[in-house]
Amino acid sequence: MAARMATKYKTEVIAALTKEFGFDNPMRVPRLQKIVINFGIGEATQNPKVVDKAVEQLTMLSGQKPIVTKSRKAIANFKLRENQAIGVKVTLRRDRMWEFLDRLISIALPRVRDFRGVSPKGFDGRGNFTMGLREQIIFPEINYEQVDKVRGMNVTLVTSAVNDAESKSLLLALGMPFRK
Repeated sequence: MAARMATKYKTEVIAALTKEFGFDNPMRVPRLQKIVINFGIGEATQNPKVVDKAVEQLTMLSGQKPIVTKSRKAIANFKLRENQAIGVKVTLRRDRMWEFLDRLISIALPRVRDFRGVSPKGFDGRGNFTMGLREQIIFPEINYEQVDKVRGMNVTLVTSAVNDAESKSLLLALGMPFRK
């Protein structure tokens, strides 16, 4: 069974974007390629066990095992050594990507306190969109009692759009609540 967002993309979004931008080829219509979720864990320099908790939480969020990111070089001021674990990230594609996007838009973002919409300043000029979330507990998969510390995360939506206007139209058509 296809994800609800994937079905919406195929039935509604492709037609809307083709009409808006006048694409002659349906393969030219921008599409979501992948979603990258990243937890940066600065306190891992003092306590390496927090990486295990972050891996566990990101696994619950995404449905697949994340990879541990390591530092490239040593920085003495931050008490950081080379090849030290400082974060976790996961790349979602296909069905898991569509399921996560659906949960993000319809469940998690409305649970953010004082939510007025996602900032439209997260575009990078090449059609990709990155947004920061202040706490992982907005997702219903995360059990609040088992959370050791509230952590933020970055969510990057990588699209095949060539510019920010096409990418923003794609995300708006998918239901992303941008701030006015």
